Amino acid sequence: MKYAAIVVGAGHAGIEASLAIARAGFETLLLTLRFDAIGRMSCNPAIGGVAKGHMVREIDALGGEMALTTDATALQFRMLNRSKGPAVWAPRAQADKLDYHRVMAGKLRGQKNLELKEAEVTELLAQEGRAVGVRTKTGEEFFAEHVVITTGTFMQGLIHVGDVNYPGGRRDEAPSVGLSDSLKKLGLDVVRFKTGTPPRLDARTIHWEILEPQFGDDPPEPFSFRTEKLEVEQLPCFLTHTNQETHRIVRENLHLSPLYAGRIVGIGPRYCPSLEDKVVKFHDKERHQIYLEPEGRSTTEIYVNGLSMSLPIEVQEKIVHSMRGLEEAKFIRWAYAIEYDCLPPTQLKHSLETKQVENLFLAGQVNCTSGYEEAAAQGLMAGLNVVRKLRGGAPFILGRTEAYIGVLVDDLVTRGTNEPYRMFTSRAEFRLLLRQDNADERLMKYGFEFGLVPEAAYEKSKTKYQRVRSEILRLRRTRHQNTTLEQWLRRPENHYREMLNLRLGNGPLSEEEIRHVEFNIKYEGYISRQVAEAKALKHLERRRIPETLHYEKILGLSREAREKLSKVRPRSIGQASRIPGISPCDLSLLSVYLEKLSRVSG
Repeated sequence: MKYAAIVVGAGHAGIEASLAIARAGFETLLLTLRFDAIGRMSCNPAIGGVAKGHMVREIDALGGEMALTTDATALQFRMLNRSKGPAVWAPRAQADKLDYHRVMAGKLRGQKNLELKEAEVTELLAQEGRAVGVRTKTGEEFFAEHVVITTGTFMQGLIHVGDVNYPGGRRDEAPSVGLSDSLKKLGLDVVRFKTGTPPRLDARTIHWEILEPQFGDDPPEPFSFRTEKLEVEQLPCFLTHTNQETHRIVRENLHLSPLYAGRIVGIGPRYCPSLEDKVVKFHDKERHQIYLEPEGRSTTEIYVNGLSMSLPIEVQEKIVHSMRGLEEAKFIRWAYAIEYDCLPPTQLKHSLETKQVENLFLAGQVNCTSGYEEAAAQGLMAGLNVVRKLRGGAPFILGRTEAYIGVLVDDLVTRGTNEPYRMFTSRAEFRLLLRQDNADERLMKYGFEFGLVPEAAYEKSKTKYQRVRSEILRLRRTRHQNTTLEQWLRRPENHYREMLNLRLGNGPLSEEEIRHVEFNIKYEGYISRQVAEAKALKHLERRRIPETLHYEKILGLSREAREKLSKVRPRSIGQASRIPGISPCDLSLLSVYLEKLSRVSG
């Protein structure tokens, strides 16, 4: 049987890719090493956070599954950064790991047009520069018009604990062997990255009574725009800290860390450092925060957030027991580091299709990223672009002015990364336009067009924003005490709730609609400025660069510019301007050359 698409890997990227393609009506095959590892959270049992929560809401607006499953399985909900401006408010939920896996696996098994098989893919099949299928370890061959690879940390995975190392894609799971060699043979570059995970402790052996609890929001806010209301008994997390004794133990045993002994060659995440890195690079800090997070309602496993390391097990034990509340804690799982193969993302088009092999798409950690949310976002975008190709349409590309997902993909494809890429709000130029609360306004039209968002949900979203716009217009026209209500509400000390008390508000508005009204009025000046800047960027994005342009013909262009432009193959002047090493002079020469080409062809 020939499928429309084959997706390799059933992690967060593979789930979103396969569901999107199958829900669009195309026969899809999803291959995974183990059914019982579908949607598994390899590390932190949480979804969202700063910038990451924005992406999860964008995934939801586009018709993805991550937010809905989080709402169905979460243990705790929090909106981070409420004391700051609305641009950086960020939803985060503590998830039940086992339930998350069960719910996601159930959705995959029940999805029409989607077939699941257990298999280890060892080779990509290609003909005349085009992907046509895959071959498995047992010699089976599956054929498809498109292939999406979402292998996470499994390609040539190598696990490290002290001076012990062994092949593995995750703890107690075999790696994927051979696939990265197959991709190399097809002309793709492969690099080695590293990440890690902390220990898991037995909740029954922790002294909770002396630790600081961290409670969820009451009432909790759903992740998904399609979740009407949350009915959940929330569990607390708890806070402890490392201390000077902890740091002494780490320093005295650094020579036993494979990271500092030179046994790990992969590049690790700078923004999520191991304990060894924290102690060495932040030696002036007397302590570091450590969060104890439950992994589920039916397990005693506690995730020790902030304590990733690869030290020997006897050293790990001393480190944990040196901390307040953990003096007698028993280990369920040891911390470890893992090295794996991934592919520099500058080899991709914005559609996440590889430049070297047609109809081959890459998504998730295989693209040198970190995080469930970054992976799911890429998986969904790869899936939607497969759908576009199958329907004979143009690539589906989100701009930097439209979504954090657009920033993610553009950063990867244009700038590349020399470490596991993680999304931050600081990476987005238009943060006030890309708030987590307005993702449905920005993106749900696309999810509806693809057929992934129900019409009722889309109409509900449109009605919400029509009501918001109508109320802002009413406030602009209504005067009270020699000023308009809009001008009154713009003052920092005034709030919409006070207008309701004065019988000057619009009673039927929901809490969410009231927030939108306040945000839009109080930040109107900043929003208007960003809208103008976004228009200027869109103008640069419209100045297209032919894919076949010969950069060596542009007189005066620097050698570095020629090399980088030839490698990245930017599709616009805007994208070219974001390539590291491209100077304003290079851009000017490129613009003049394109103008000459335009006059000649015109």
